[in-house]
Amino acid sequence: MSLWHDFLRERGASFGDAAVSDFGDAAAELGAARDTAVLCDLAPCGVIAIEGPDAASFLQGQFTNDVTRLEAGASQRSAWCSPKGRVLANFLLRRASAERFELLLPGALVEPIAQRLRMYVLRAKVGVADASGETVRLGLGGPAAAAGVAATIGGTPTVHRSITLDGASLVVLADNRFLLLASPEAAPALWNALAARARPAGFVCWEWLTVRAGVPVVTPATQELFLPQMLNLDALGAVAFDKGCYAGQEIVARAQYLGRLKERLALAHVDAAPPATGTRLYASAFGDQPCATVVGAAPAPGGGADLLAVAQISALGHSLRLEERDGPPAAQLPLPYPVPAARTRPGRTA
Repeated sequence: MSLWHDFLRERGASFGDAAVSDFGDAAAELGAARDTAVLCDLAPCGVIAIEGPDAASFLQGQFTNDVTRLEAGASQRSAWCSPKGRVLANFLLRRASAERFELLLPGALVEPIAQRLRMYVLRAKVGVADASGETVRLGLGGPAAAAGVAATIGGTPTVHRSITLDGASLVVLADNRFLLLASPEAAPALWNALAARARPAGFVCWEWLTVRAGVPVVTPATQELFLPQMLNLDALGAVAFDKGCYAGQEIVARAQYLGRLKERLALAHVDAAPPATGTRLYASAFGDQPCATVVGAAPAPGGGADLLAVAQISALGHSLRLEERDGPPAAQLPLPYPVPAARTRPGRTA
């Protein structure tokens, strides 16, 4: 991707850790993510391709969502769990064709997840490969993103549908967030067209949009820590409770139907630098025991950081503090989607 990086550098991009850090004004770019629209290079996100005549049936027995409901060109949020029901990875799953599926997930997880998937292929006619090099991945987001897409291509498909452009596919993640998968040859022209409608911005802007959308991203630091419901993946439509067996399904179902879920994903703001993934939060009612764990964080427009944390449900009505009991306060923010009410255990009353 050196030619692509050269292309971005010519347009003012600065790089850090293989990701675009900014295009010259990080603060203004975050402001554009909040107020208008930004265009981001998503190089830190990779792609795994699962392809073959048995691909659909193979994935149906592995992932939390119902793969059989996906038509060609459609996508869904999903996850892969350990036998103990803990999330190994969550991702966007896209059916590129009848026999090809693509997972979009953090680049650091591409090879480990691909290797682990291959262990379960056995006699299935399926190939699993790192397909990250086949495309340039772009993210377009912000309040004016949909208008920018419509002005550029003449309209927008519905959420979790995609349309084919000249050398690219556009996937609608939400009303104001879009993913573009472009061939390396088509990417420059597509970038130039979209940059006329959205401000080029660093990857942290896409991370902030993802946090504010309430979408968790499991990374190596948080693998196998949480059940899907703790990450609100049920609220995000990433879990099908009416499908057949998959890895960890019994435990996921038990948490769903027996009222044993004690933690949920919460959104908060701190007037501090973005905390590292895995940082703990505290509440006075819990004493010296942490009550939440940061899943992801990003710099916020105007200063401080917004974060997603898996928290004890009983802690969500209390004042949360970052890193220690007297640490910076974490002000809870409303999530942009409803969270299912906690179930009571059979035989108990609320």
